Amino acid sequence: MLLRVQKILADAGIASRRNCEELIAEGRVFVNDKPIKLGDKADPEIDRVRVGNNLIRVQKKVYFVVNKPKKYISAVFDENGRRTVLDLVKTKQRIFPVGRLDRDARGLMLLTNDGELANRIMHPRYNVEKTYVVTVREKMSHEKVEKLT
Repeated sequence: MLLRVQKILADAGIASRRNCEELIAEGRVFVNDKPIKLGDKADPEIDRVRVGNNLIRVQKKVYFVVNKPKKYISAVFDENGRRTVLDLVKTKQRIFPVGRLDRDARGLMLLTNDGELANRIMHPRYNVEKTYVVTVREKMSHEKVEKLT
């Protein structure tokens, strides 16, 4: 499947898509040993894509469903050293959480390296319904329930 080369590079974890576009514009990206220009496409499973002398390896898409416990952060990294949802799985793939749950919340989360799927789940334009079950300690007024909703 033909993809824009900046997407191939970003999916491989080289840099953000915008920074990958800069690498292409600087003439540092090659497909089948030929320099490319912004907008060029390649098939990551067939074509040889390089940045400088580094050959890009396409990552196989992986999906993990985890039950995030309380006290874990829904992030790839936490500068305060707190545990993240990525600590719950062992993989060599570069993965990220799809969506967020509060640190004190627990629940089902998807971890993946599939940016396209993550976008389809998270972006409001796709109208993917999400369900949250909330337990409270005290009786709530109708107004508080409406605000929480």
